[in-house]
Amino acid sequence: MVGLIHSCALIGIDAVPVDVECAIAPGQLPSYSVVGLPAPSVKEGAVRIRSALRAIGHDLPLKRVVVNLAPADLRKNGCALDLPIALAIMIADGLFEPGPILELLVLGELGLEGQIRRVNGVLAAAMLARDRGMRGVIVPQEVAAEALLVEGLDVYGVEHVSQIVKALQNHEDLPFAAAAEPRRKRRVRKADLVDLSEVRGQYAAREAIEMSVAGGHNLLLAGPPGTGKTMLARRFATVLPTMTRDEALETTKIYSALGLVEGGLIEERPFRSPHHTISSAALLGGGSLPRAGEISLAHNGVLFLDELPEFSRAAVEGLREPLEERAVSIVRVNGMLRLPASFLLVAAANPCPCGWLGTTVRECTCPRFAIDRYRSRLSGPLLDRIDLQVVVNPVKLEELRSPCPGEASVFMRERVIEARDRQVARLAPYGIRCNAEMTTSVLRATCPLGSASEQALVHIVEKRKSLTARSIDRLIKVARTNADLNGTDAITPRDLFDAAKYRTSDPLSDPVLDEVSAAQLEADAATRAAAKALVARTLTDPPSN
Repeated sequence: MVGLIHSCALIGIDAVPVDVECAIAPGQLPSYSVVGLPAPSVKEGAVRIRSALRAIGHDLPLKRVVVNLAPADLRKNGCALDLPIALAIMIADGLFEPGPILELLVLGELGLEGQIRRVNGVLAAAMLARDRGMRGVIVPQEVAAEALLVEGLDVYGVEHVSQIVKALQNHEDLPFAAAAEPRRKRRVRKADLVDLSEVRGQYAAREAIEMSVAGGHNLLLAGPPGTGKTMLARRFATVLPTMTRDEALETTKIYSALGLVEGGLIEERPFRSPHHTISSAALLGGGSLPRAGEISLAHNGVLFLDELPEFSRAAVEGLREPLEERAVSIVRVNGMLRLPASFLLVAAANPCPCGWLGTTVRECTCPRFAIDRYRSRLSGPLLDRIDLQVVVNPVKLEELRSPCPGEASVFMRERVIEARDRQVARLAPYGIRCNAEMTTSVLRATCPLGSASEQALVHIVEKRKSLTARSIDRLIKVARTNADLNGTDAITPRDLFDAAKYRTSDPLSDPVLDEVSAAQLEADAATRAAAKALVARTLTDPPSN
């Protein structure tokens, strides 16, 4: 008799079907072999399986035991095949009938005493079982909450192999996993500990943040040290809209494949902030056994790169394709892996290595070659993909010490949600969730410009000789977001001019804008911020009698 158990292997973040077959034949000497490109972790499972079977009163048959993992040309990694192999051996040895579990997908790691330990990628495995029309899954109880996120499946959570053997031998039902999510430690979200009201001044940067979050546009904050670039970026999480269920499932699937899920569904948008010493493979994904990198962990969230020019050039330049395609392709000799990477890039940069070039605070001590090398790490093609580029200048002392707080994050978040709702209504037929994701064809179909706006665009392009075809499209996308924030259906010349103010050919070339331009930009932003604050107070304050 051949024992057959349906299982899966994890490739990247996706599960692929694997059939575990076991045949037992008589022989002069007992042997155990696994074929079908098993990784060392799968081969070592023989020790765990033998010990686990002895713990429940069985043992490997003293015969020739052959385990085949089909398809044979797919390399199988990890320990999730321990439980399927053990069940296939017991079926082949005639210990019980396989009927009740033929329509189930099984995975789990075995302990030496028969415990079933957690494995990665349970959510992906449950999605695979649903897509293949299977009845349900048998998974470790510790991670059964992930499988429960997939509707239409019977989820059996087990803690010990004896539970399965007893149920099958006695023709009993397998233990269903609890429908409730597992207990998790109550923790305070990082977004609840900070607020934009703590930021004094920086009206232009705050306005750029609002436009960035509302439309999903990439943002670069440039300026000398201590002006609040990192402080502003850390408060992005306070204005991000809530994830939809589809977005939450996408994000949870990635974290599940890496074993980073603490409970059930991940409902908070990820905010990833890797150190500038990170390698290209860790940032983009890869390695000898390819796995997701930081840009995939930031999927549907924010990737914050502080001190952007300090990152290796290879890592930074590797962001070009993911920023454009919203996915990353990892090519190896054995095949290609495509991982989702739709994130909002927020970067911060100083004008030079010491940070004081062009400022009146301190004198720059960097030699010219060091400044040129520092700036060369940010290439034109990369900057062309960053929609909003803001110079963050020092705040005056009287404003910095003012007891009046800035506008709270809750008000900005309300405007962002309203703008996102307008985008969803407009872009839903195209399967797009925000303005930044629009392709050229969608942009032309949904963002027509009137004659006055066309003339304004011509004026901007003639004045900014450095604008490329890509940057013009991105300029229109930002203008569309500005119109959504203003609640208008058409893109006005004012929207285009507001978008153009936040795009320069080289944001590090002039760290402190000339006094007239800087003062005017900050004053305009401050005026609009005061108007928004007045509207917010009008909506929240009770009417006076």
